[in-house]
Amino acid sequence: MKTKLLAGAMALALVGCSEKPAEAVREAPAYDMAPVDASEAVSTQAIPAPSTVSSPNINVTAAPGVAFNYAYAFRLDDNRIAKVQEEHAAACEALGTTRCRITGMTYRLVRGNEVEAQLLFKLDPAIARKFGRDALGSVERAEGVLAEARISGEDVGTQINDSQRRSADIGAEIARLEARLKQGGLGDRERTELQQQISAMRRQLDGERDTRRAGEAMLATTPMQFDYVGTGGLPGIGYGNPFSDALNMLIRSGSVMLSFLLVVGAAVLPWAALFLLLLAGWRTAPALAIRKWLHGASKTPAVPAPSAD
Repeated sequence: MKTKLLAGAMALALVGCSEKPAEAVREAPAYDMAPVDASEAVSTQAIPAPSTVSSPNINVTAAPGVAFNYAYAFRLDDNRIAKVQEEHAAACEALGTTRCRITGMTYRLVRGNEVEAQLLFKLDPAIARKFGRDALGSVERAEGVLAEARISGEDVGTQINDSQRRSADIGAEIARLEARLKQGGLGDRERTELQQQISAMRRQLDGERDTRRAGEAMLATTPMQFDYVGTGGLPGIGYGNPFSDALNMLIRSGSVMLSFLLVVGAAVLPWAALFLLLLAGWRTAPALAIRKWLHGASKTPAVPAPSAD
């Protein structure tokens, strides 16, 4: 009987232990997940690889009244720079002169196969950012990379507003001085001073107007600069041939030495020729006779004078 009771107690204990994990699983808290918008979801494909470098996606329309200036530097193979530069120029021409104008172009062969190039644009501010990104796309298709990107801005809108306020203040002061002139009872000196003040203020108004026009022109067009830089050929050597460079250095050194010898010879040769002429003249027959005569005259004894006895 005791054995049966012990076996029953052990069976109940085993049943209780087997039910506890199931209860723990059933009672685990479930965290509600907020629904994710498809437009906000970030896929793994949208995340660039660590080796991929891209420019920041900044929308400049978030800063109205700011005149931006774009500058990009592209690095790609030297033999592909000309083609990419032509593609960028063609893209600008396709937009029309009202939206894009080429203001400058440079293509320079530095040394050997090393190329440096540049393009300057004036763009409609609304398409400037997209034009730069499309240009980068054509560079990447040519297996190039974005080496540098600079976007600088100037708060022209605030400057225009400040100029308008200054113009309003100057206009009010001009109106006050003109009303004072119309009142009459002024002396000639005071009238002249008021007229001079009004003229000076009108010149200030013209200057403020020119400032606003310049600011409006800056806001109307966005300058953009493309610099193209080659990869430089083989690492540590570039496109230069070390053997050719050594030969050129040898030739340059030899030419420098030859030039030095020619200069020294040109300086010494006239004096050497004069010395040889003198030496040749010294050994001629007349010169020898003169020397013998001089030598004999120096050895002739002096005749003693007769003594007086």
